Amino acid sequence: MLKVIFYTKQNCSLCDDASSLLYLLQNEYTFTIEERDIYTNDEWLEEYQLLIPFVKINEEELNCEQINMENIEKAIKKA
Repeated sequence: MLKVIFYTKQNCSLCDDASSLLYLLQNEYTFTIEERDIYTNDEWLEEYQLLIPFVKINEEELNCEQINMENIEKAIKKA
C-alpha cells in the first residue's frame, strides 16, 4: 500500500490545511498517512523546519509552497 509521509508541527495552520487535503484524498485513493512531528526528531527539524508542511509520496516531495490538491493528487497517481 502507498504510504504518504507528512512532516508537520503543532499549531501550524498550513499543516492543518495540508492534512485536510490528504484526508480528503483518502476518500478517492488508497494510501496511509504517516504524520511526523518535526519537533520529535532533530534531523527532521533541521531538514524541514522552513519547508513544513512537507509531503513525501515515494520519490515525489512537496514543500509548503507546492502543496495543493492538484499537486498531491498528481503525486499519488504517479506513485
